[in-house]
Amino acid sequence: MSDPGFPNDLGEVLAGIQRLVRRRLRGTLPGPRVRGAQVELLRLVRDRPGIGVSAAARELYLAGNTVSTLVNQLVAAGMLQRETAADDHRVALLHPTPEAVRRLSAWEERRSALLREQVELLDEEHRTALAAALPALRRLAQGLQDETGPGGGA
Repeated sequence: MSDPGFPNDLGEVLAGIQRLVRRRLRGTLPGPRVRGAQVELLRLVRDRPGIGVSAAARELYLAGNTVSTLVNQLVAAGMLQRETAADDHRVALLHPTPEAVRRLSAWEERRSALLREQVELLDEEHRTALAAALPALRRLAQGLQDETGPGGGA
């Protein structure tokens, strides 16, 4: 890579975009504020209802006690339901409440609208560059998720 500062610049820009999107949308949804790790857990539970706390911790690369704390917060806020597994009463299975699903959907719709609006303000050259960068960004995200890096496994 010819620019040694590129990885840091990329990280800063991506984090900045996330921060700015959250800031712009923060006051647009009624109800208590849901923070980053809580949103990640809610999305996971929405996409995989019935997931256990341990599996959620592994999936999110968080400590089990951290996820347990998030679960307790979200149950208290009326966003998650916890049920006991039929085959092992020590295992808690997680389900989103209808309120959580509604709030996640509303936030995702507003986020999409905001990003669409901002992308449409860009000139054609920049829109094309962003579209061309999506496969590489997806691969980067997959590499981070896999913990093997963008080059794949051994």
